[in-house]
Amino acid sequence: MKNTLVIDLDRCSGCDSCVAACKMENQMNLGVVRNHVSAIGPTGTFPDIEMYWLPMQCQQCENPGCIEVCPTGASYRDEETGIVLVNAEDCIGCESCLTGCPYGVRQLNPKTNTIEKCTLCFQRKNDENWVPACVHNCCCGARTFGDLDDPNSEAAKVVAAAGENAHYLYDPADLKPTTVYILSEKTAKWQEEPVEVTRYEKK
Repeated sequence: MKNTLVIDLDRCSGCDSCVAACKMENQMNLGVVRNHVSAIGPTGTFPDIEMYWLPMQCQQCENPGCIEVCPTGASYRDEETGIVLVNAEDCIGCESCLTGCPYGVRQLNPKTNTIEKCTLCFQRKNDENWVPACVHNCCCGARTFGDLDDPNSEAAKVVAAAGENAHYLYDPADLKPTTVYILSEKTAKWQEEPVEVTRYEKK
């Protein structure tokens, strides 16, 4: 099972509705976020300028470096849904998992001294039509959620229809991020930004 997000960057307007929806759903403290949206570009030479918005959250990697380096087992994958989570009761706030994630999508909550990250609104998993708050509240319809291993899921269908316009984040450490970004050259050329990563062995 590969539950993840598919984000259509041809549709994303950078409005931050996903950020606001996430904060409201998860009642996060001031200054703490589980996702953010960055501007990629502008690139090119006037008048041929390109830019797009890139939402960032936990990439739900197939080989999560965060789990590999966690000394207490607080970072783990839920067997039923396949989602990477953090057990706050086992988290000691050591920030080891931050060294195992090159995407900067985890952070320490200073009030609880525990790591927080996107959970794909795991607390909704028993809802009849489970979707994360960011998907439900995306005003541009840019987000889809589902199991990529199920060819009949909406997410898998969107990826299949996108063909060569489906992209993944740069992956130098073979983490295999599963979040899919759809971007066609009519909007902009996909910019693959190198990220230096050191994989640490759990001791």
